[in-house]
Amino acid sequence: MIGNISLSVIRSWDPPMAFELRPYQVDGVEALCAAFRAGKQAPLLQLPTGAGKTICFCFLALNSARKGNRICILVHRQELLQQTSRALESLGVAHGIIAPGYSATDDPVQVASVQTLVRRIAKGDRRATGFDLLVIDEAHHSTAGSWCKVITAMPKARILGVTATPCRLDGKGLGTVFDELVLGPSIRELIDLGFLVPSVVYAPPVVADLKDVRVTGGDFRVGDLAMAMDKPTITGDAVDHYRRICPGVPAIAFCTSIEHARHVAAEFSAAGFRAESIDGNMADGQRKNLIQALGDGRVQVLTSCDIVSEGTDIPIVGAAILLRPTKSEGLFLQQVGRALRPAPGKRHAIILDHVGNVLRHGMPDEEREWSLEGGAGKRKGNSCPNEPTVRQRPSCYAAHRPASRCPICGHEYEASARGIEFAPGELKQIDPKALTMQRDAEKLRKKAEVANARSRDQLLEVARKYGHNPRWVDHVLDARARYRGGVAV
Repeated sequence: MIGNISLSVIRSWDPPMAFELRPYQVDGVEALCAAFRAGKQAPLLQLPTGAGKTICFCFLALNSARKGNRICILVHRQELLQQTSRALESLGVAHGIIAPGYSATDDPVQVASVQTLVRRIAKGDRRATGFDLLVIDEAHHSTAGSWCKVITAMPKARILGVTATPCRLDGKGLGTVFDELVLGPSIRELIDLGFLVPSVVYAPPVVADLKDVRVTGGDFRVGDLAMAMDKPTITGDAVDHYRRICPGVPAIAFCTSIEHARHVAAEFSAAGFRAESIDGNMADGQRKNLIQALGDGRVQVLTSCDIVSEGTDIPIVGAAILLRPTKSEGLFLQQVGRALRPAPGKRHAIILDHVGNVLRHGMPDEEREWSLEGGAGKRKGNSCPNEPTVRQRPSCYAAHRPASRCPICGHEYEASARGIEFAPGELKQIDPKALTMQRDAEKLRKKAEVANARSRDQLLEVARKYGHNPRWVDHVLDARARYRGGVAV
């Protein structure tokens, strides 16, 4: 039985290293097991970027292997291959790797590159298909060609998908592959619980003219984007705003092409910052070294067009520089999510959006409704699609939810003002001390409200006030019980 894991087993689990599943991870694992026990063949777990999807499916792989099953964990990038292998090692799970440069093993758990597995399936390699459980990381790709070939080659295998963004630009629903959607906490809930950090978003005024950029497959055509974005005025503006707002903060710049990424890195370097570009044509060792360099401070700004958009776990990253316009809400959330992981001394993430993605898709922590039916994540509470969910202050260029007052500079908007405001001008330096004092005061006030709410009904009132999902109350109560050494019921 793949799904025969009880909640008591999860809570009493004793891993080889000091490790404990978070309450919402326990909930997600138990919900997946319940789905399998109910006869589902392919449940999909949705957890936001940074919530620990890898640990969840590695834990399930470990328990499935203990029951005599063979498990294949399918990934599509070298970075994800290595990250999953490290997670399995931390849990003491012996495993093999199906990818170029690795020797075959007989371990029941295998981490496979989708490209390599497809080639071996085509050659008739029986070892490439004899699995009882197929785990698909970044499962929003599962309806694409290579993944479909793997799934088709294993008709008897159960499937477990994990993703932060169960949506595709082509509008295809994931219900053709998965038969149950297990939803985890929202980004907002994880911020409130301290597992992610809040974001401060700036939308500087210098953006590219996209009127001549064609759309293919639902998103802007990459070749046209490169021509529109790879210009000195835009790159220079990106460097200037990084210097003014968060100089030296570890940052990832998301670009439109390899050449664009190299040009952006060169401009940051010319401005005195330690900047490098990373791309898929580099040797694995070189890419690994650059990612490690960003994590340990040897590199301040790492530029890329794709490599670090998914699965790259570098908690120290404090800024995301958006230089690639996209109609994909999933890609947008994957990119900004790289900066939302907590780290010592990190109060919030900085999002420098030079391409209007926040204005297209809303704030990173907006509540979104996901389904297996297709389409993007519908934003909760936005019943009118033409009603803006983000506004922008002209003087400080901070982007935020519609409000009577800018949370960054304190500007009071006129009551008649509607929509998104734009104005030319210089971006003013925000006083870091004033910003910190304001955010700390707001955080302390909210913490006091939560602390004073002792009953479920009182917590529900707090949830309604701040727009939280009612599940937030369960997470708070569970966390309190676990903190006291008890077991939440």
